[in-house]
Amino acid sequence: MYIPKYFKVTNVDEIWDFVQKNSFGTIVTTEQGKPIATHLPLGLNKKDDDYYITGHMAYGNPQWRTFETCEDVLVMFQGPNAYISSSWYGNEEVPTWNYQAVHVYGKASILEKDELIEELTIMLEKYEENRENPVLWDKLSPHLLESELKGIVGFKIKVGEFQAAYKLSQNRNEMDYINIIDKLQNEGNSNSNQMAELMEKRLKNHI
Repeated sequence: MYIPKYFKVTNVDEIWDFVQKNSFGTIVTTEQGKPIATHLPLGLNKKDDDYYITGHMAYGNPQWRTFETCEDVLVMFQGPNAYISSSWYGNEEVPTWNYQAVHVYGKASILEKDELIEELTIMLEKYEENRENPVLWDKLSPHLLESELKGIVGFKIKVGEFQAAYKLSQNRNEMDYINIIDKLQNEGNSNSNQMAELMEKRLKNHI
């Protein structure tokens, strides 16, 4: 991923925190030279100094069969994004777009059945935790679970490299930066509001 120096993030803890909060990712591999992708909710784990991404996809999805032949699997995560009008600057410029994106490269392997069950159990606990009638692994019938397990394939990706770009108008002067936040807050859509919050938080952290 091309990352201009203004927008490059190298702090692994900060990147991992971002991935935790934006864990619906896109997995990209190649098959006979053609890129293929799947969009999935993903699990995130750290063991000692190693980082892992876990997940599962339908057995009928051919992508999992490419894991063995792909030296590197690419996983992409995105945060909020917003259009930035150059009319918000103090001098003439062209418009641009603000965004957060993380690319993760790693080697994938297929989970054994017990590892897959552990991954599914953790995922259900994560997303069902605060629901009135949580659907948890041990509350579902064994017959249903066994049937569902036959239709999916679990995987684990050991992270080898992180690349992160946070384009948040860091290259603008303070007056422009504050004005961009104000304009985004008045755009009236969730992406712009989220971007304004990110930029405001960054401003406070750098004062």
